[in-house]
Amino acid sequence: MKRVKRILSAVLLSSLIFNSCALKPVAYEPKAAPEFEGTTSLNEQLVQSEKLGINGWYGPEDIVFDDAGNLYTGVHNEDFSDGKILKIDIDGNVIEFYDAGSWCAGLHFDKNGNLIALSHKQGLISISPDKKVTVLAAEDENGNPFLIPNGLDIAEDGMIYFSNTSEFSAYNIKYGRKVIMEMNPIGGLFSYNPETQEVKTLINGTYFGNGVVVSKNQEYILMVETTKYRVLKYWLSGEKTGETEIFIDNLHGFPNGISIREDGSYWLGFSTKRNDALDKIHPKTGMKKLVYALPEFMQPKAELFGMVMNISEKGEILRTLYDPSGEIIPEAGAVKEHDGYLYIGGDVIPYIGKYKL
Repeated sequence: MKRVKRILSAVLLSSLIFNSCALKPVAYEPKAAPEFEGTTSLNEQLVQSEKLGINGWYGPEDIVFDDAGNLYTGVHNEDFSDGKILKIDIDGNVIEFYDAGSWCAGLHFDKNGNLIALSHKQGLISISPDKKVTVLAAEDENGNPFLIPNGLDIAEDGMIYFSNTSEFSAYNIKYGRKVIMEMNPIGGLFSYNPETQEVKTLINGTYFGNGVVVSKNQEYILMVETTKYRVLKYWLSGEKTGETEIFIDNLHGFPNGISIREDGSYWLGFSTKRNDALDKIHPKTGMKKLVYALPEFMQPKAELFGMVMNISEKGEILRTLYDPSGEIIPEAGAVKEHDGYLYIGGDVIPYIGKYKL
C-alpha cells in the first residue's frame, strides 16, 4: 500500500510539474476592486428575465436581429468541438441557420443583408441571404491566424472591426484559463476593408481582447479587455486618429460583450464579478503556475453572477442590473437591446435571457 501511495504521489507531482511548465505567466498588480455602491449598488433586476431555449446548445455569445425581427446567435456544444449559428424566428422557432462546425462568437449584418460572422474555424466570414459562405479573412496581414476571433462591429462606411483573442490556440475552457492566468498581450484589434479586402492591425497585443463596438458618431471604437477589467478606446478620426486610450478602467467584474443603445450609450455585459483570490495571486507568477497545474476539479470556479452595466459616452456608469445569485442569469457576457428588451447570453449559458426594460 505504501508503495502504491508513493507511486501515486510521484505521478501527481510529475503532473503538477508538467502542467506548471505549460504556463508562462507575467506578474500583474490589479487595482483594488471597487465597491458595489451608487450606480453599481446590488439589486435583483435580472431575476425577472425569462429564458429562451437554444435546443441544447451553449454559449450565445453574440446576438443580432435582422430587419424582420428574427434573432441570430452563435452557439457551441459542451466541449467547444462543434458549433452552429441559430436563428430564432419571431414565432420562437429555433432553426439551424449555418452549420459552422465551430463557435461563432461575433455577428453583425452589413448593409447588403449579409451576416458577417467570426468563426473559430474559418475566421471572418460573410453569409449571404441565400446562405452562400465566403471567407473574408483567416489571418492578419502578418500571417497570424484568427483562432479565437471574438467581438465584431461594422461602421457606417462598411468597414468591419473585430478582435482576436489569440493566434496561438483555438478556444476551450482550459486554454481560456491559461490566457487569464498568463496575462500576456496576444491577439489584437483589426479592421477589414470590404472594398480592398485588406486586413489591418489597429492594436497589436491585447489582454483577452473581447467585445467591439463603433461609437454613434463613428469617431472611435471601443474594445473590451477582459482580464484587465477595462475597456479601451481606439480613435478613428480627429487629432487622435490611430491612438489608443482607456475608456473605463478597474471594473467590478470580467467585462465581455459590449453593444450600443440608440442614445449613444453602451450596454456592457460581464461573465462574472471579480475574484479576490485571483487578484491576490496575479502578482505571484510561481503561485499562478501552481494553481494552473492543479487538477481541473481543484481549479477555482467562476462564481455565478449576472451583471450588466449601462455606460455613458463619457465612460460613466449610469446604472447596473444584476442577478447576484446567478439563479436566472448566471452570466451576462453578451447583451443586446431590441424593442424594449435586453437579450442576454454568455460563454457557457444554455439559453438566452430576455429582460424587459
